[in-house]
Amino acid sequence: MKKAAPRDKAYKMADSGGLFLFVAPTGLKSWRMKFRLHGKEKLLTFGPYPEVKLAEARDRRDAARRQIREHDDPSGARKRAQEAKEAEKAEQAKLITFEPAARTWHDLQRGRWAPVHADDVITSLERDVFPAIGAKPLVSIDAPLVLKTLRVVEDRGAIETAKRLRQRISAVFCYAISEGILPAGSADPAAVVGKALKPLPKKGKQPAITDPAEAQKVLIAAEASGASPITKLASRFLALTQSRPGMVRGVAWDEFTGIDWDGDAYGPFLPLWTIPAERMKLVLDLKDEESFKHMVPLSWQAVDVLRAVRRLTGRNRLVFPGQRHSHKPLSENAIGYLYNRVGFHGRHVPHGWRSSFSTTMNALAKRLRRDDSDVIELMLAHVPENKVKAAYDRAGHMERRRELAQEWSDLLMKGMVGANDLLEGPRRNAT
Repeated sequence: MKKAAPRDKAYKMADSGGLFLFVAPTGLKSWRMKFRLHGKEKLLTFGPYPEVKLAEARDRRDAARRQIREHDDPSGARKRAQEAKEAEKAEQAKLITFEPAARTWHDLQRGRWAPVHADDVITSLERDVFPAIGAKPLVSIDAPLVLKTLRVVEDRGAIETAKRLRQRISAVFCYAISEGILPAGSADPAAVVGKALKPLPKKGKQPAITDPAEAQKVLIAAEASGASPITKLASRFLALTQSRPGMVRGVAWDEFTGIDWDGDAYGPFLPLWTIPAERMKLVLDLKDEESFKHMVPLSWQAVDVLRAVRRLTGRNRLVFPGQRHSHKPLSENAIGYLYNRVGFHGRHVPHGWRSSFSTTMNALAKRLRRDDSDVIELMLAHVPENKVKAAYDRAGHMERRRELAQEWSDLLMKGMVGANDLLEGPRRNAT
């Protein structure tokens, strides 16, 4: 090797196994190796001679040949290509913003959710998250920015909503990382924020006015306000049916039977609201069971509300749509904010009508020495511990339930104006 003198043209001195010494006209000598991989001829350089001795060059050749047998490119081209691909992906990630990623995640998930929940999820993101971080690239969103976004929600007193939003933001990032939208090893900035959020207040009973005469004042004040007719009618229907607010917000017209829509007759029809099982607030493993749909017998005052609101939304799927989008339910906060504005903050909430009904009707049954406790529980859609009994009784005692629904409506609506009057704007009820 020492005797390999330079010539006018470069030349090679072969060793074995593809290894050779390349001698340049300048006198520079280097160890090289030719090989073929995937049908292409390639060249490796092991370093200059004499810095790299013959024995070391042969060791490197042997190592390269082992890689070639495994179809691995010893030149590092595959690694460089992978690094270039990762770099390109990182550059593309800088262009992907939170809102389109969140909407794609939502579209993938909505098939396993009840429609009203799917609408709640996207509406909450549109209201509280997209304005703050929707236009920001995913890679630029960090934990302090997520926390700042959620603090705004906390500051209006919506502690539970802030926690749900954190979970939804986190789910979007998990989706982006899993799909390779974000580079491998990216962090979920919402994951660490949970412990920094305000704790939920200790749960107690929902604020509720249980005396029917006092509870009526909630409706009187709400219906004399400047709120939209749909919100007022939803509030009245909620009070009359003892239902959970989410059930009323998401109710569709096809859930009602036995109603004379063309006239004003109540009987001999038996108006009934049947809430599908998937919309009921039950544990997940009961959601698809037909036996757990909930039936609500309707008083004539509840039918009066439906006839009135039908003039506004009868062509829609939803009975009580939101103001901005007719295909989305009324906001989950619309009725609660209305009660707050008219002076009942901390005294009565939408869910409180269930307590109002239960307290009033149980007290009435006790006074009249009637045993209505089980019937009242059925009307509230409470799930008994005995699931077999629950399946059997779900549609039971319907005649008595209808009687109690009418008694409650008569007590609550005594002296109140008809539902059609609520279509005409602010109006005072009789007292």
